[in-house]
Amino acid sequence: MIYLVEDDDSIRELITYTLRRQGMEAEGFSKPSDFWEAMGRRRPQLILLDIMLPEEDGLSILKKLRRGSDTKDLPVMMLTAKGSEYDTVLGLDSGADDYVPKPFRMMELLARIRALLRRVEPEQGEREYRLGSLYVCPARHVVQVDGQDVSLTLKEFELLSLLLSEQGAVLTRGQLLDRIWGYAFDGESRTVDVHIRTLRQKLGEAGSCIETVRGVGYKIRGEAR
Repeated sequence: MIYLVEDDDSIRELITYTLRRQGMEAEGFSKPSDFWEAMGRRRPQLILLDIMLPEEDGLSILKKLRRGSDTKDLPVMMLTAKGSEYDTVLGLDSGADDYVPKPFRMMELLARIRALLRRVEPEQGEREYRLGSLYVCPARHVVQVDGQDVSLTLKEFELLSLLLSEQGAVLTRGQLLDRIWGYAFDGESRTVDVHIRTLRQKLGEAGSCIETVRGVGYKIRGEAR
């Protein structure tokens, strides 16, 4: 998920539309208060942040993110009309990972977003998850319950890892199909339900952490460490 904080409606709608067309999840906010509310619900992979905003300027938001224990390492890209060398240095010194002055070319912006996401992928890939008796290490492809190895198929493993990485967020069946099976998948939507059922069976009691949200999809119950 990519969050964009931009008060210009046309720019915000263009960027979010383009990101979604490129297969990325994106949500835009015109006000910082809406952004902070969303941060309480779901942690994004990347934040695109304007500087001149109502309620609170982007540099203030950036500094708050860098002070937060759970947000200090979130990649942040500044998108702003303040493009002087001084402004660029100020943004980078304040903790921005990249600084893109307006006006910008959309294809260049997409390339820089992908480059920034690639830089943080290895760090994210080393993360481990512990939830009750369940332990998962995506980088080493290890799943254990009460210290005992659990054998999963590739799709079951990818489903579990994705749900854990997006813990607290509800992922729809469509999102799970897109991200695990790919946009070209043309099979039954019940494919997700079948895999979730077998995944729960293999995990035993630990499988109860996978919660069904009726009419929507699935999410992880509780908070993995």
